Amino acid sequence: MNRVLIADDQVLIRAGLAAIVRAAPGLEVCGEAADGEEAVALAATTRPDIVVMDIRMPHLDGIEATQRILATCPEPVPRILILTTFDLDEYVYLALRAGASGFMLKDTPPDRLLTAIDTVCRGEMLFSPSITCRLVQHYTATGAPAPNRPPRRSRQSRRFQQSRLR
Repeated sequence: MNRVLIADDQVLIRAGLAAIVRAAPGLEVCGEAADGEEAVALAATTRPDIVVMDIRMPHLDGIEATQRILATCPEPVPRILILTTFDLDEYVYLALRAGASGFMLKDTPPDRLLTAIDTVCRGEMLFSPSITCRLVQHYTATGAPAPNRPPRRSRQSRRFQQSRLR
């Protein structure tokens, strides 16, 4: 059974997410937070497997709350799935740097959200398809260096190479 903490400042959204999670087999809601500070406090006391975290919240935003949760929670540290209406690259990069394991948009259908929660709970990373596409486009457009290739094997024998060293 995976324990889910939901952090969103909008009561209706939070209640809807909780209802979706409660109806899913293998998941239980262990807490609901109305802001980032409450999310940090609840993560420490309820020990969730995953936190579904909004970005824009009062008192402490979801990025800072993610950093604090990951820095202060005892092992096993919960995974963080960002769920937001803001489809902004800046937020994606900030979430990644903070240690989030996923980034989904609030227009995600419930079945995909549950799949995302399951995927992140298994230790994998997951992003909304539109975000994944943009991340790949950005990576390929920046001309990032290709990984180092393994060295080519010499056609010369080992004995010949050693004889040249003498």
